[in-house]
Amino acid sequence: MTLSLETDQLRRYKDVARLLFKYGRSDLADWARHDPILADAEALPAEAAAEGEELADDLEAMGPTFIKLGQVLSTRSDLLPPPYLEALSRLQDRVEPFAYEEVERIVSEELGVRLSKAFSRFDAEPLASASLGQVHRAALRDGREVAVKVQRPGIRAQIAGDLEALERIADLLDRHTEAGRTFGFEQMVEEFRKSLLEELDYRREAHNLRTVGANLERFDRLVVPRPVADYSSSRVLTMEFVAGGKLDEISPLVRLELDGAALADQLFEAYLSQILVDGLFHADPHPGNLLLTPDRRLALLDLGMVGHVAPHLQESLLKLLLAVAEGKGDDAADLLLAFGERLERSDDTRFRREVADLVMRHRETTVERIEVGRVVLEMARVAATAGVRVPPEMTLLGKALLNLDHVGRALAPELDPNAAIRRHAGDIFSRRMTRSLSPASLFSSLMEAKEFAEALPGRINKILTTLANNDLRLRVDAVDEIELVKAFQKVANRITVGLVLAALIVGAALMMSVPTEFTLAGYPGFAMICFLAAAAGGVALVWDILMHDRRSRAGRDRRPR
Repeated sequence: MTLSLETDQLRRYKDVARLLFKYGRSDLADWARHDPILADAEALPAEAAAEGEELADDLEAMGPTFIKLGQVLSTRSDLLPPPYLEALSRLQDRVEPFAYEEVERIVSEELGVRLSKAFSRFDAEPLASASLGQVHRAALRDGREVAVKVQRPGIRAQIAGDLEALERIADLLDRHTEAGRTFGFEQMVEEFRKSLLEELDYRREAHNLRTVGANLERFDRLVVPRPVADYSSSRVLTMEFVAGGKLDEISPLVRLELDGAALADQLFEAYLSQILVDGLFHADPHPGNLLLTPDRRLALLDLGMVGHVAPHLQESLLKLLLAVAEGKGDDAADLLLAFGERLERSDDTRFRREVADLVMRHRETTVERIEVGRVVLEMARVAATAGVRVPPEMTLLGKALLNLDHVGRALAPELDPNAAIRRHAGDIFSRRMTRSLSPASLFSSLMEAKEFAEALPGRINKILTTLANNDLRLRVDAVDEIELVKAFQKVANRITVGLVLAALIVGAALMMSVPTEFTLAGYPGFAMICFLAAAAGGVALVWDILMHDRRSRAGRDRRPR
């Protein structure tokens, strides 16, 4: 058993190393070494699209973890050029279904009751099969039609091994490559790990279904299937069955009868509300994840992957859009620097210049007409090339908004997504203001104002008393001059020891030509003693230097960051 596990681990490392070696020597690596903001699709050779498709095929062949990794990479315009992003965004998560006997066993184990007792009907043929699980149609004892998602057996152990290999390789790349220091692969893998482990917990998806469904209740043309709590667990998810066809498979006749413009308009409004008001949004709204129901509504499926936008990021995003719309490139750069992370090689001057160039290209765009997803992705790319690491939510958000553009065209080719955003921007802003004026927020603000007012007189009195008594002190954290002098003394001592050792070696070399009665190994004895003393002193000096450097590194590693 142990040998089998070690073999699997070695195979994972070999597969990942082969992938890195293959594409590390390709046109993709050449593109990544140049400035991605300037190296657009035209800068790549004609074979780039084919190589992107080949990368997608390789990831698909490596299994579920790497399929999901490819889907995540399709949101990273700061890492990959457009042809690769397009190929990875079409990455299919479809595999052969597993045996019905396994389905029956897993459902019985998770629900604690035989499948025939829990359901009056359970179709053996799955509706869909993916790398993490498959979906079966069934009926509860009370007659309700449901869809049951069952997790693939052994998938958790397989993903855990794949993630371990990815984490170790990412750590190696971060420590030894310029690309790793720029993009932070270890942090990316950590975010990917959290996302994937959440997707493996079907209780989390059930929570997402309930939350997003409640947030979108006011949209009458949208449907989110509700989970059935008593028939769900971490590996089994039972939810309402929603009949319909996938949006990318509707026939031309149905499209003619469909009020696609109204559907797309409400979908855009709902997503703006999810992102800018609720802070929780369906992260993968591509046409395959949307069903058109018989009553001509849109059903949102597969909420295992959702995006979270923190309140401060929502505010920053709104300010960023306003800054871009008003042509204020410096303000936009300041906002990105405020919620981004500066790397050691960050170049603020270059960053501001490139953001100004980006804003210039959108200077004719107003806040309502701006292509939100494209601007967010371009901002992330500019930041990466200038040594500023933006939160991963930014790229996920940009990809979701770009997917909405594709959905809008599938529903109504004549629809202008920017016009839809323009129609609903005012309402979204007013809802944000209304939420900020909720009783809880007002009460919290009043409590903070009360505490400030109570403490203010005492603080002012203390400051005035200190000034009157001439006791005001200014504390500056600067270099410790005592430690600095000690450091200089240590350097001087090492230099002195080095000079003494050099003098011993030179003196011994000169005395080698002077014949003496006292010899060692046939050489003049005193000269040999000087040589040995110099060698011992040199070894001691080198050892002291190495040990001091090791203690210094250990101290830096223990220091809180």
